[in-house]
Amino acid sequence: MHVGMAAVFQNTGRALSDRQIYLNELALADMAEPLGFDSIWSVEHHFTDYTMCPDVVQFLSYMAGRTRHARLGSMVVVLPWHDPMRVAEQISMLDHLSGGRMILGLGRGAGKVEFDGFRLDMGDSRELFVEYGEALLNGLETGVMAYQGKHYRQPPTAIRPAPFKSFRGRTYAAAVSPESARIMARLGVGLLIIPQKPWREVEKELAEYNALYREINGTAAPQPISAGWVFVDPSAERAREMAVRYIGGYYRTVLDHYQFAGAHMKNQRGYEYYAKMNEKLAVYGDQKAIEFFAELQVYGTPEQVHEKIMAIHRQTRNAGFVGVFSYAGMPHEEAARNMRLFADSVMPALKRFDAGAAIDRSQPLPDLRFPAAAA
Repeated sequence: MHVGMAAVFQNTGRALSDRQIYLNELALADMAEPLGFDSIWSVEHHFTDYTMCPDVVQFLSYMAGRTRHARLGSMVVVLPWHDPMRVAEQISMLDHLSGGRMILGLGRGAGKVEFDGFRLDMGDSRELFVEYGEALLNGLETGVMAYQGKHYRQPPTAIRPAPFKSFRGRTYAAAVSPESARIMARLGVGLLIIPQKPWREVEKELAEYNALYREINGTAAPQPISAGWVFVDPSAERAREMAVRYIGGYYRTVLDHYQFAGAHMKNQRGYEYYAKMNEKLAVYGDQKAIEFFAELQVYGTPEQVHEKIMAIHRQTRNAGFVGVFSYAGMPHEEAARNMRLFADSVMPALKRFDAGAAIDRSQPLPDLRFPAAAA
């Protein structure tokens, strides 16, 4: 199994300066390759303390220069917030800088505060994601961005530096709603699974996605990558106590940032699945939602953590697992201890396990040559 770590740059409660948060998270990212992690990931978010990585490709470019072998994963680049032409250039450039080590993760976003900050209508996000995704994935294959859609029109323009390796077979997308999973199958990309719903629902949606992917693409779908919030400790009792405090605390920041209980989610075009979450929050309340989320995550003794990740594999056939080790104001020393103990006592067995496939199955592209007019 491929095993990665994610730095998420949370400043919950603002107990530290943003500068100190960055120093702490970069220190954890620097630990990843020496500890044996296969990849380093981060997320894209804007404007709040929730996570402070507004440009995930820039962070990964920095880590490309500080590592030699680790893959570099975006979890995710939120396409509706970007010009697809610029995204294509940034991704191709990072791939050149890193020697083809990027794992591309895409998403469409769900935070009202972010859409408002970028002066965008959330209701357009699904259409934007589809058009931008089609243009980007085709451009990264051909070396030329060209698209004529409802929202996006791009005259044929070369991506320079030209992509040298296909992103087919190493592109994944976050899909919370069943509708999004169907879109990802049509785009021909794998799934990033962020545990936040009952596993029986995840299994059902994965089965629908796998069937649709094969029908559309004529081949089996890529095995997914699963992420999880991790707390490992020699004491099961302490692990549970810390999980309630920090993993539960993390989900409270999710509720604050996304405003799932807000009135805007009830009738938001393109977010019908989230309207159901809104209804459930109204019935069960924040505390029940926080407890439910914490139970989906990966905490316990090393043996318990290993078994939970293997249970995720049995339910999803994930080829990779990405752990988040620092979140919700956890002291840096605790996060570093958490990550080291996982690397020492859990990761070796995971990496010995044959998960079924590599997370990067891409092939080199033919050397792309452009006429002068397209350059």
